[in-house]
Amino acid sequence: MTDNETLATDATDVSSTNDQAQAETKTYSQEEVDNMMARMKGSLSKKLLKPYEDLGDPNELRTLRQQAEEKAQAEAIKRGEFEKTLQELAAKKDAEIHKRDKQITEYKVNSPLLDAAARYKAVAPDQVRNLLANSVRLGESGEVEVVGTDGAVRYTDDGKSLSVDHLVREFLDSNPHFVQATASTTQSNSNVLGAKQEKFDLNKLDLTKPEDRAKYTEAKRQGIV
Repeated sequence: MTDNETLATDATDVSSTNDQAQAETKTYSQEEVDNMMARMKGSLSKKLLKPYEDLGDPNELRTLRQQAEEKAQAEAIKRGEFEKTLQELAAKKDAEIHKRDKQITEYKVNSPLLDAAARYKAVAPDQVRNLLANSVRLGESGEVEVVGTDGAVRYTDDGKSLSVDHLVREFLDSNPHFVQATASTTQSNSNVLGAKQEKFDLNKLDLTKPEDRAKYTEAKRQGIV
């Protein structure tokens, strides 16, 4: 066989091989590709979900989960409203207790202080009450207690609790400038002034003398002349 014939034979073989390869290569339409992907996805999903088949349908599970979440939210809202209601009731109860305690304090502390200050002729009973209010409190049993600056309950020499009346009298005795001038005090002052008038005699003064002029000036200042 000549060289030309050999080349012609090889070319024929290569052409036949290419034709065969082209014949074996198959193209797929978009629909076929979509179908294959769908089958693959279904197979994969089935494989992944197989361990959970006993739990039921996935869509049904999602629905149940959503319902559970909505129920939990509703219950949380109800709890919040309930707690708010409890807080409002607690605040109302505290207000009522405060009002009651204020009324008791007014009846057992403020009124007795004011009454005692008035009976013992305080110049300003309200002021005395305000000054002594921190020295009086209600004990755990609701009884009035007079306390010292250290907060301890005060007692009399015979071991009894110090009363509000005793506290007011003690305060006024220690601070007489808070007490009104009594009739006896006024009479005493008048007697003293009268005694001065009796001792002072204008006719005996010699106003040409400096010492007598000084006596006259003092007597005038005191209202004697």
